[in-house]
Amino acid sequence: MAAGITLGWLLRGKKLPFLGKLTNVLIWVLLFLLGVEVGGDDRIINGIATLGAEAAAVAVAGVAGSCLLAAALWKWASRRRKEGAGK
Repeated sequence: MAAGITLGWLLRGKKLPFLGKLTNVLIWVLLFLLGVEVGGDDRIINGIATLGAEAAAVAVAGVAGSCLLAAALWKWASRRRKEGAGK
């Protein structure tokens, strides 16, 4: 990661139009390899029902928490904007 940051810093003035597509391809390859790894692990496959329920609970909690914090941030930002407009 540090090497990538360094290379990005060195190439920051260059146009690299292919980089977005390359990133997408590499993400898909990584997801595929993760699937292969998970599929080859008997413990994960045998406990997939339990893992699915836990994953659903984490996803619901994550979405709910994000919505609550986004609403709070929206209220705070709106209040600040109104206070700034009154000056």
